[in-house]
Amino acid sequence: MVNVDNIKRNEIYQLLLEQPLTGQIEEAMIGLTWTYCQVNQEPGLSMSLGKSTRTLPWSGSLRGRNAKSVAEWITSWNSHEANIAMATINAAMNADNTLLAASEAINNDAPANLSVFEYFLPRITNKNVVVIGRYPGLERYSDKCNMTVIERMPGDLDLPDQAAEFLVPKADWVFLTASSIPNKTFPRLAELAIDTNLVLMGPTVPWLSELSEFGVDFLAGVSVTDKELLKQTVAEGGGTRIFETGVQYHVADLGKLEMNVYETAISDLVARRESLKKEMDQWYSNLNKGRYPRYQELQTIDQELTIFDSRFKRLWDARNSGYASMS
Repeated sequence: MVNVDNIKRNEIYQLLLEQPLTGQIEEAMIGLTWTYCQVNQEPGLSMSLGKSTRTLPWSGSLRGRNAKSVAEWITSWNSHEANIAMATINAAMNADNTLLAASEAINNDAPANLSVFEYFLPRITNKNVVVIGRYPGLERYSDKCNMTVIERMPGDLDLPDQAAEFLVPKADWVFLTASSIPNKTFPRLAELAIDTNLVLMGPTVPWLSELSEFGVDFLAGVSVTDKELLKQTVAEGGGTRIFETGVQYHVADLGKLEMNVYETAISDLVARRESLKKEMDQWYSNLNKGRYPRYQELQTIDQELTIFDSRFKRLWDARNSGYASMS
């Protein structure tokens, strides 16, 4: 259950490092667009930086290193370290990942790198949509919804980072690139998007159901379809090309799990309220004077019900708009 007060600056990183990140790094590669790491024969990805450097002190030393020790770089403010850590974490988590195995593969007629937006199109049509991170070809949806793109390095059609503070809380849907995790913008953006339908997306997505605790409603990450071709594409500077050679988008609905929690909480609160109301009626029928002693408890239950009803309705609407086959 999402609690805004619990969205701390470092909790996402603690969560990642609490995972069983066993094994050694078998291969690591920093391509023009993607950073690749292999652990336990499983590949993991993270988006590379848009800048290069000639002074990485650990170049040539990653192979054979303990995955856990490299994963700890996820808290580093050195972006190269954080990116290789994210790829390492994803690689270590991909083996026998039950959430990924249960997720829905996306197959549609859109360009592969835009298949997530095509999947959600029935739900986001005519909605206010904010996309964090520029995805090539997004302009094809400009007449379908009110879409705004916020980018760290904005192009002519984008807005800069600062716009997130103003636009994200007012959005109906937010599509947040998972590269926000290693670049440390995730905690604040997730906080801003707490009352929106939040989709965390991209090859950098870690397949963790606990991300629902940060307000994430859907994970739209990738499965690897051809490890060798993916590795080759990354090495040869591939960007969106990986969606045609080595990965496929999948979607996991974390909100369904949260809806079950809210449904149970609402049912329990209603039962408590009915019990207190009967007790209050008995109190007044006995001609007691003054306010019913547990009146404040009854008020608190009513307030909690209002909050939970609102959150449940948001999740319900997100899953039942568009067409029924998506719910």
